Amino acid sequence: MEKVKAKKHLGQHFLKDESIAQKIADTLNLDGYDEVLEIGPGMGVLTKYLLDKPVNTYVIEIDTESVVYLDENFPKLKGRIISKDFLKYNINEVFDGKQFAIIGNFPYNISTQIVFKALEYRHQIPEFAGMFQKEVAERICEKKGSKAYGILSVLAQAFYEAEYLFTVDENVFIPPPKVKSGVLRLRRKENYTLPCSEKLFFTIVKTAFQQRRKTLRNSLKTLNLSDNLREDAIFDLRPEQLSVEQFVSLTQKIAADGV
Repeated sequence: MEKVKAKKHLGQHFLKDESIAQKIADTLNLDGYDEVLEIGPGMGVLTKYLLDKPVNTYVIEIDTESVVYLDENFPKLKGRIISKDFLKYNINEVFDGKQFAIIGNFPYNISTQIVFKALEYRHQIPEFAGMFQKEVAERICEKKGSKAYGILSVLAQAFYEAEYLFTVDENVFIPPPKVKSGVLRLRRKENYTLPCSEKLFFTIVKTAFQQRRKTLRNSLKTLNLSDNLREDAIFDLRPEQLSVEQFVSLTQKIAADGV
């Protein structure tokens, strides 16, 4: 089969630099799991380096043309190509509760949704690595106090250690994107449980950042907090000023208030 043509509506930009593909594959430490899921493999530039590693590599690909190409060119993938949309797929149809890592050169138009979905499966995903639009990769790894710090930063860092690894130039892709790319790695905090209600924590983080310019006293009004609690000094702050630990503390205070 001829090479696959990149499709704009799928956000496809195929990496052509072998050394970068190798470098991304090598970001995984392969500790505590035997299986890896690559999202959006395209023509398999990253896949071939994953197949050299001592793990079972699965790929999930929505583009039927890419699926045919992978099937024809990667016999080692036989029975491990999932022709589905990752965002809509129940990955336990394949992994059935087992631990696995996620990796990929993620389509930029759905990359944040991929992270949110991976967080839903965090109890099974000890490691997550891959390439994003540079700004998104930086946002996920960002610390408090910056305009880039937001929902994605807090929720990812609540459960994972986030590292921004390296930047990738536009000219190593076909077609070249209009932005630089960044590769990151998330490693799950082991034996760690959020010391507050996870559901309430998610609600508070998302509600606070929806009006990020307001103080928490104003952005969290919809939670019907008691006047007494709202006098706490933490409510003078804006969400970007709170670390993950402070969001946990805020959640504990709000839970004690009866929300």
